[in-house]
Amino acid sequence: MPPPITVELHPHDPHWSDLAGREAQRLAEAIGPCLLIVHHVGSTAIPAIHAKPILDLLPVVGSLAALDARQGELETLGYEWWGELGLAGRRYLTKADTETGRRLVQLHCYPEGSPEITRHLAFRDYLRARPDIAAAYDRVKADCRSRHPDDSHAYGDCKDAWIRQAEADALAWYQSH
Repeated sequence: MPPPITVELHPHDPHWSDLAGREAQRLAEAIGPCLLIVHHVGSTAIPAIHAKPILDLLPVVGSLAALDARQGELETLGYEWWGELGLAGRRYLTKADTETGRRLVQLHCYPEGSPEITRHLAFRDYLRARPDIAAAYDRVKADCRSRHPDDSHAYGDCKDAWIRQAEADALAWYQSH
């Protein structure tokens, strides 16, 4: 498991979308046709809320076996491979700045058809469509950051109950659209 990091929340930066697109292109060039699409998810994909300046990307692959065969190419791009890291059917990777060690990107890779893809997209799209819910999430994030400024794992645990409820609401909303 990657070690916890300091929790820094930054105002939304419209350049995050461009950075996500460029990183998706690098991934496509490195791992080829097993990559079907890369979605920008997480707080950096939601305008008007604060976020850790770390891109969360969700690469969708044809199969995990094909992705596993490209582990070396991803490591060449600077990614550290963490395997499933507690979520069956996922591959989790992180990329850090080589000079500072600051985390830049987190990949949450799933095979095509995984319900986890829908869960992530529903949450992102729900918060984009519902500024009131996004603002509530922003408040939860600020509170959890004030409680756990130096431990991203505890910060994540702090947000977990709110996120689980919002995800359930988001899935119901997403399926009705």
